[in-house]
Amino acid sequence: MRLKRLGLTVFFSLSVVSCTTTPNTLAINTTQKLVQYERSKADLAVKTFTLSSGETITYAENDNTDAEPLLLIHGFGGNKDNFTRIAAELADYHLIIPDLLGFGDSSKPERADYRSDAQAQRLHELLQAKGVASNVHIAGSSMGGAISVAYTAMYPNEVKSLWLIDSAGFWSAGIPKSLENATLENNPLLIQKTEDIYRMYDFVMYKPPYLPKSVQAVFAQERIANQALEAKILEQIVVDNVEERAKFIAENHIPTLVTWGEKDQVIKPETTDLIKTIIPQSQVIMMSEVGHVPMIESVKDTAKDYKKFCTTLKGE
Repeated sequence: MRLKRLGLTVFFSLSVVSCTTTPNTLAINTTQKLVQYERSKADLAVKTFTLSSGETITYAENDNTDAEPLLLIHGFGGNKDNFTRIAAELADYHLIIPDLLGFGDSSKPERADYRSDAQAQRLHELLQAKGVASNVHIAGSSMGGAISVAYTAMYPNEVKSLWLIDSAGFWSAGIPKSLENATLENNPLLIQKTEDIYRMYDFVMYKPPYLPKSVQAVFAQERIANQALEAKILEQIVVDNVEERAKFIAENHIPTLVTWGEKDQVIKPETTDLIKTIIPQSQVIMMSEVGHVPMIESVKDTAKDYKKFCTTLKGE
């Protein structure tokens, strides 16, 4: 363990020395090694699947294939590695963690439908191909939460439970003051230059875990390259309200956990009141000193709350 920590320290030091804003080859290679290190700790392997449409979905998966499947769906601007650290805490499940179409290493068609129903159908195709669609737990963060709602509403007889993490799609709750003046040209969630990602981390997370700016800069380049498509996707999802679909979750009595950061600046924490009204059986957990992405900001507590929720399912 000490050697691993020492290795990480060396990697961080090299990347900080070699790069501050514009990544060079050393910084890129260092970042790739760090990402792979985190995946290996969680026993995740990266795989690909070709949809019937011809596009490719890249996903991470652990080897606990005899366990109950848990689909983890990232949010806007994210990718499968948003769940890498918490994956180690959820190793009792058969984890499937995709890059949604338009993000990460998955295909990025310019004219695709990126709304929640379309994304949910793609994920269902993936799970069907893997033979795990019939009794799955679904979890989603932010935009991934809206997709999780759509998925559960479309396939209620196949979903065992739903976990919403600072979920998007419940737009009648309103938007926070921090985004009232946001546009596609000036939006803290879109990355147009390297410095934007430093501000974005502070905006999205209340107490961001340490990540060298050189590593952030590498991530920034990926977001900058995808900025035009992300702007189009954002236009689609901000009007994609899933509240009507959420009523099917209530009608089918699907167990639902809602996890939310009290310091969320992206989606109003008061949204939980609306979700509780629409899905009365939902259990709401508010996390203090946490922003928009609890599974990154507070890994162990977020996982502990979810596993506690899951113990209640076994008694049903």
